Amino acid sequence: MVPFFLFVKVGGFGFFRGCQHGFNYQHKRGLVNVKLKWVKDRGLDAVVTAARDLKAACILVSIISSSPQCCLPIYRLSCHRGQLSLPCDLKLSTFIRKFPSVFVESHTFWSGGARVPCFSLTPEALQLYHEELNVLQQNQVDLINRLQKLLMLTQGWTLPLQTLDQLKWDLGLPYDYQHSVIPHHPDLFSFIRLPDDRVGLKLLSWDEDLAVSQLQKNSAIQQKEEDARSGCLAFPVGFTRGFGLKRKCMEWLKEWQTLPYTSPYSDASHLDPRTDVSEKRIVGVFHELLQLTIHKKTERKNVSNLRKPLALPQKFTKVFERHPGIFYISKKCATQTVILREAYNHQQLLQKHPTVDLRERFARLLRKGLLDRSKGLYKKSKGDGVEVDPHVDDIGNNQSSSEEESVNNLFYEYDSDKPDEPRIQL
Repeated sequence: MVPFFLFVKVGGFGFFRGCQHGFNYQHKRGLVNVKLKWVKDRGLDAVVTAARDLKAACILVSIISSSPQCCLPIYRLSCHRGQLSLPCDLKLSTFIRKFPSVFVESHTFWSGGARVPCFSLTPEALQLYHEELNVLQQNQVDLINRLQKLLMLTQGWTLPLQTLDQLKWDLGLPYDYQHSVIPHHPDLFSFIRLPDDRVGLKLLSWDEDLAVSQLQKNSAIQQKEEDARSGCLAFPVGFTRGFGLKRKCMEWLKEWQTLPYTSPYSDASHLDPRTDVSEKRIVGVFHELLQLTIHKKTERKNVSNLRKPLALPQKFTKVFERHPGIFYISKKCATQTVILREAYNHQQLLQKHPTVDLRERFARLLRKGLLDRSKGLYKKSKGDGVEVDPHVDDIGNNQSSSEEESVNNLFYEYDSDKPDEPRIQL
């Protein structure tokens, strides 16, 4: 079904009179017990499905490109598996061989005759990678600003690198941002040792010009002057066609929209977490967080560990279920992905970051490889001319060593599904 969006723009409900009354009412009553149903949105589900393999493939391209010879054996790639979010039962070499338009397979020999698969990149993939580096360089100011704004949302302007690494793909940060970006801005960022002995990234100075949310920027154009002064900003809301919002829920939503908007960049310690006013602030935090991502979406697990950094109450992610007109939760690809509805028209992202355009081109290259592979156009390893069957993951029973033997026996020290802790000098 084609999704129908009813955008409730700022001032659109016409219920902004008595805003202060709504504020007092909510502080007396607390959270209203309203549960809205989840309705499938095929268009937004398609957005998630289309990018299923894109992140893992792009990370592998970055890792291979950063090596001196732009070619790495499988055991070197295996130590990064935890960052790829691949299914546990899917071998890494099987995944790589799915995309012969991006990865080129060759082999190297070790002592004892062990034959180990190695992977490099096709010229087309290398060209896209270098174009991405140029785009990142050209948009360096935008990248730094978004990273600053993310840290400004947090307590102490600090995030653990482990948490930031989970968001770097969505934020459009380069794979090696810790070395290629942060050291070039010592006046803005610093690596610190956290109380739990992890490494964190700290923002050194507050930028008042950046402490304006996207909703506030939009309201400066759309909002009536008197509503802007009152601070009762409403979120754009849209529902999938056939959602069937009940009258009781609609009345609650209208009243909720009239509540004062608390900027995610302002102190909210005075708000009672048991009230709708506090909930609206939480919605505002995630609305702004998704606005900072280049695809306007992220996996739910990426934000689950942000409770303490963002100073949020327990079960804060329940706002995604309570506000399906603002957020859509896609359950495709064996995960839950939170998508900002207003950013999409059906499957189309309304405002595309230059990095998004490059990733879409890369996704087309991946699909081309899948199609060509299904036609049997890749029967040989282009690196050494050895006959291989692209549908069989093992090199052969008559080989002196399989991929697993080369990984587990020869290079067991690299057998880890967890991303390496960055080696940062403090």
